[in-house]
Amino acid sequence: MTNAPSQDELLRAKLNGETARFAWKELQRFFASGTVIAVHDDLDLVEVALQIANDNKEAVAQWMSAGQLGRVSDDQAQTWLDAEAELWTVVVKPWILVQQRAH
Repeated sequence: MTNAPSQDELLRAKLNGETARFAWKELQRFFASGTVIAVHDDLDLVEVALQIANDNKEAVAQWMSAGQLGRVSDDQAQTWLDAEAELWTVVVKPWILVQQRAH
């Protein structure tokens, strides 16, 4: 007999399936509205999305205080635009999480 997947496992699988690469220029309008959050490449994008979806304020606060999670700065946005960067993204309404990873 197999165990049914937990709610976290189901949500993690859903979020993983919804990750995609987008050109930063396609995300600028969301940046302008303040809904884009940068995730440091040391973190697992899907795990961060899961914790945000589960409203895990402790984990989010820890990542923010460590500088691993936060709104995209104007300087970073311009750097990505100039480099024509493509970023990994996943949506956890109302946020769009973005992460630049090495190829």
